[in-house]
Amino acid sequence: MNERETRPEKGAEKVPVITIDGPSGSGKGTVSRLIASRLGWRFLDSGALYRLVALAALARRDDLADESKIAIVARELDVEFKLDSDAGEPQILLEGSAVGGEIRSETCGDAASRVAALPAVREALLARQRDFRALPGLVADGRDMGSVVFPDAALKIFLDASPEERAQRRYKQLKEKGMSANLAGLLDEIKLRDARDRNRSVAPLVPAVDAILVDSTHQGIDEVVTGILEAWSQRS
Repeated sequence: MNERETRPEKGAEKVPVITIDGPSGSGKGTVSRLIASRLGWRFLDSGALYRLVALAALARRDDLADESKIAIVARELDVEFKLDSDAGEPQILLEGSAVGGEIRSETCGDAASRVAALPAVREALLARQRDFRALPGLVADGRDMGSVVFPDAALKIFLDASPEERAQRRYKQLKEKGMSANLAGLLDEIKLRDARDRNRSVAPLVPAVDAILVDSTHQGIDEVVTGILEAWSQRS
């Protein structure tokens, strides 16, 4: 991690945070980036950290069920987030190499869901995630941002969509990239990942008690973003 970019500032607890949690395919990543951009705030893709741990573990051929070994991978992770001026999105580097495409694969996503269920791994990444909190504010995207990582966030959103809609979105995304995809298989994978994320013993995928629930099944990205920004304007 680039320490100069992630070192917390004094009075970090006074830095406003908007958390956007939800399952895979709900649109939370795109929504979070757009909101961070419009507010001029920092952005945390917490899921990328777990995918990076998974990618590093897979490269080392580690057993993903070996909690102590995977926790070491998480603690020693050499990762850096840089702003890509061309794409307008963070460029993700693992040991100096760009891996943004690799961590978005279905294989890596499934592995990330498995390592994210390990308590020692979550503990190893907790401080790293909180270190992103800095002025003028932070938009944090993940599965337990509002419930665990930033429980004092000024605004908490839980963004969801039906499994069928999320599978359709992923199918379209893969096809647009020229990749093969099976809609029925994607739906099965999403349901399996949902069950694993919602039922894990540590930091399960559940809305924070004070979160606003948003269903994006029949909403476009712009509509969701506008609604969240309106909710923020009423809080600030």
